[in-house]
Amino acid sequence: MKIKAAVARANGAPLSIETLDLEDPRDDEILVRVVATGICHTDLVVRDGHLPTPQPVVLGHEGAGIVERVGAQVTKVRPGDPVVMTYNSCGTCPSCREHHASTCHEFFPRNFFGTRPDGTSALSSEGKRVHGNFFGQSSFASHALCHARNVVKVPDDVPLELLGPLACGVQTGAGAILNALKVETGRAVAIFGTGSVGLSAVMAARLAGAATIIAVDIRESRLEAALSFGATHTVNPASTDAAAEILKLTGGVHYALDTTGNASVIRKAVESLAPRGLCGLLGASPLGSEVTLDEVHFMSGGRRLIGIVEGDTNPDVFIPMLIGLYRQGRFPFDRMVRFYPFDAINQAIDDMEQGRAIKPVVRLQ
Repeated sequence: MKIKAAVARANGAPLSIETLDLEDPRDDEILVRVVATGICHTDLVVRDGHLPTPQPVVLGHEGAGIVERVGAQVTKVRPGDPVVMTYNSCGTCPSCREHHASTCHEFFPRNFFGTRPDGTSALSSEGKRVHGNFFGQSSFASHALCHARNVVKVPDDVPLELLGPLACGVQTGAGAILNALKVETGRAVAIFGTGSVGLSAVMAARLAGAATIIAVDIRESRLEAALSFGATHTVNPASTDAAAEILKLTGGVHYALDTTGNASVIRKAVESLAPRGLCGLLGASPLGSEVTLDEVHFMSGGRRLIGIVEGDTNPDVFIPMLIGLYRQGRFPFDRMVRFYPFDAINQAIDDMEQGRAIKPVVRLQ
């Protein structure tokens, strides 16, 4: 079938809106008519060539839409179901069997290689291959093929166009706080970077009952947004040493979360920890990036550092939970969203990169 898609063809170049050919779903695949899809920082990291996803490729991994067709082996959803498409996983490795699909042993090939596991792509242009299956979906398109492992059926009484960001950025930030760090009531947490992931973490920290929630960012507009989402304090590293200011405020936080992937920021996050404090890393960095720490400070206080992927979530459980909290008015992630028509996807990306939009979502219907 013919579909409309945004294609990344050269590192750092704007996406091009094109008509592509999409194969029919295989027995284990699901065809989804995409209603809307969020734009995530990871899409831009791949567009810019910092991760080894081959181009040309259709990116997009926060898709929401309606199931149109299912393969013969698919029983999880049926045509007409509203769904969110999230990250992909194998379902058979030790992590997947233990309900930790975000640390799937095949996470990188299943999400970043731009092909199905057998090396094929369902996308082409005039007979030439275009890479797809990005995060098991490639949802910068009018239609996407996904899999039972990475599709979540959602209620039909919540605006579907709003739900795509729950697939990655929102669940990553919220899950980091609630699942990976397991922030306890009354504790202090510092969140470095207040884009959509960081603000989702702020909202989750408030839900967890953290007494002190410190938002750290160089953009004053983002810090103001963080206060409106539940932060109790803000720190701007452009005007002060972030770690020193956090230590002055708290004596050291119990939890720190870096959403930037910047090595110097990560070091400040670790330096802001109290003894026995825990720092989580979830920002996307180019391959080969390294972090340097003061070993004496890190070791002598029993401090800990962990990597976090997709908030350590089970999407089939966590995404419906977030929708429930949204319905109750306790998780107002919709306030971060700004909608754009699909043809304006490059403007949406630029607005996010320049700080004019927190979570752009492009509508395809």
